[in-house]
Amino acid sequence: MATLARLQARSSFLRNQYYFRNCVVDEFRKKEHDAAVKIQSWFRGCQIRAYIRHLNKIAVILQKCWRGFLDRKKYQLVVKVAYYTMKMNLYNAMAVRIQKVWRGYRIRKYCFNYFYLKEYLRAVSETNEAIRETLEEFAEMQEREEKKANVEREEKKRDYQARKMHYLLSTEQIPGIYNSPFRAEPDPWELRLQKVKPLVHPRPQVKHMCSPSLTDWLSCPSALSFPQSKFLPPITRKQCQGPFRNINEVLEQRYKPLEPTLRVAEPIDQLRLAREELRRKEWLRNVNDKMFLPFSSYHKNEKYIPSMHASSKYGPESWGTQHFRTENPKKWICNKDFQTVLPSFDLFSKYGKSYSKAGQII
Repeated sequence: MATLARLQARSSFLRNQYYFRNCVVDEFRKKEHDAAVKIQSWFRGCQIRAYIRHLNKIAVILQKCWRGFLDRKKYQLVVKVAYYTMKMNLYNAMAVRIQKVWRGYRIRKYCFNYFYLKEYLRAVSETNEAIRETLEEFAEMQEREEKKANVEREEKKRDYQARKMHYLLSTEQIPGIYNSPFRAEPDPWELRLQKVKPLVHPRPQVKHMCSPSLTDWLSCPSALSFPQSKFLPPITRKQCQGPFRNINEVLEQRYKPLEPTLRVAEPIDQLRLAREELRRKEWLRNVNDKMFLPFSSYHKNEKYIPSMHASSKYGPESWGTQHFRTENPKKWICNKDFQTVLPSFDLFSKYGKSYSKAGQII
């Protein structure tokens, strides 16, 4: 018990000693652990760095080998291209030399032959000289002809002017304006007036027509139905000098024939004649104006319209088949005949139908 009491008394001291010692041990353990970790980290770092350096060396070797291979292939390609280029340049130079020699020979032989060109130019120059002389002669001839034509034209113009002014010619009693007594010699126009003849206008031709009848005079078909002046007989004496017009022209202008209007010139029975002409044309024209085209689709979509005598519900009728104009008085509405403006034949030819006297369509 005493021992137990002593242990209990010393329990606090033991506890403190245990705690103190454990603290010291922990401190040393931590330092040792840190030192071990540092040593391991340094060693592992050296090991990893050495391995990385080894990998770098291996990668550099691989890259060096691969790049050398690529560069050698590229250089071989460049050498091959350079060799091909040098060969093509040599071939081109040789071809150019051959072409130069051949073209020079061809040009000197065929195209630019000196002696041939000399002969050709001499012939061309001779031909040009001959053509130039011919053209000069032709131009001179044309100029002479033109001058001659101009002179003749001017001479004709002066002669015509002198013929128009022939009334200015001098007479024995009165000197003309071109023959002044104060001049030593007469004017050249005076001599020209003496040479030419006076200008005389052509007389209009007179048409001899028979005397119109009374009906023609009433319908006014001709200009002779009105009073008209007759031309006077020609004057035997010399024509008066001066700017006087011809007597026939004056009388023709003074007694101009009367021109009747359309209403006066048209005959009275013009309407009847027009109707007869229309009836004559309708007779010549076909009853059916539609053109028959057997092998075309022109009338393909048209609806067929049957004839009246064939489509009747009472059966076909003999009218139009046996006789052209058959009359049936039993069908008339009244005994009085049906009055029409135009004849029944005109209506039949115009509309393709015939109307009976009773006004019914048969």
